[in-house]
Amino acid sequence: MRYVCPWDEWVSTPDVMDSSGPAESRRVVVTGASGDVGTALLRARPADWSVIGLARRIPSGPPYQDIQWRRCDLGSARATEVLADTLAGADAVVHLAWAINPTTREPPMERTNDEGTDRVLNAVVAAGVPQVVCLSSVAAYRPPPRWQEVTEDWPCDGVHGSAYSRGKARLERQLTEFAAAHPDIAVTTLRPCAIVSRAAGGQFTRWLLSPLLPGSLVGRRWFPLPLWRELRAQVVHAEDVADALVRVVRGRAGGPFNLAAGPPLNAAQLAEAIGGWRLPVPRTAVLGAAELTARTGVQPVHQGWLRLADQAALADTSRAHRELAWQPAWSAAAALAELAAGIRLGIGTGSAPLAPDPPRGPVARWREINWGGASRQG
Repeated sequence: MRYVCPWDEWVSTPDVMDSSGPAESRRVVVTGASGDVGTALLRARPADWSVIGLARRIPSGPPYQDIQWRRCDLGSARATEVLADTLAGADAVVHLAWAINPTTREPPMERTNDEGTDRVLNAVVAAGVPQVVCLSSVAAYRPPPRWQEVTEDWPCDGVHGSAYSRGKARLERQLTEFAAAHPDIAVTTLRPCAIVSRAAGGQFTRWLLSPLLPGSLVGRRWFPLPLWRELRAQVVHAEDVADALVRVVRGRAGGPFNLAAGPPLNAAQLAEAIGGWRLPVPRTAVLGAAELTARTGVQPVHQGWLRLADQAALADTSRAHRELAWQPAWSAAAALAELAAGIRLGIGTGSAPLAPDPPRGPVARWREINWGGASRQG
């Protein structure tokens, strides 16, 4: 079937005010505000926004100290009560919370993503919020021909073998049904490609690298990157996604918008941007090695992520350029170089998801491996 989108305790500090004088404040609730995109949005938020951030773990330090926070696990039954209280009087809800690559010790992905999104959408209706903006992904699209760039009407059937893609395809169905049932609410879906930033260096280290490999090796010219010849990819900087979020909330633009920076990068260009050298390896060999090592706990990348990287749709971003006047400030190569620097330097923030990767010795790294069992949910 073809699915396409139509169209606890308060932790408070004073809101940021515009130095030119008081303005009518817009109350914006952001779920997942402590993640990479949420952090970028907090930095980019206009002075007339009064932001309330929801997160399972309250972050500390800049840029988190200048907004109100409420602790909320969207997958728990108590979230309904917290959301009802928090969304009262909100002008917009920006739903960013999503379990992307959780460890096996964290709540199940479906609990956070499916049930959590249901709770958010139900709370939007109950509170009478006029706008909801959700972060989806190009991962929701059905794989097109390899180098074809697709517009927002491409079917959202997902990529076979990718749990992340299946989850985003389900999100698209949820939003399609929600928008049809509530035409009075402006529903906006952003579909970015892979989102990267320097601030997420520690997070990507945990997502991509075996504990046996220090992040300080990434970006070294001699560091091998096993990339198959047919690989191509798009990336976008978290700051540019945050800019698009501000634009859709300000203009109440509805419907789906693709987001990506510049032309797609091929395997050689990806290696050059990251800073290593491309080790030519057949795709089947990379998939097989990933499956074996992920299941035995040696490294965290399940082969589903590699299948997604191989088959993910390339995004045509004409609609965002035309209707939002959105232009990415970061090129794809520059954004990837920033991520590589973040991984190499162990960059992070005072948010649990974005915590820097701590320095440790070989023995401690060896003990981190979950020998005989996957470390991440597949």
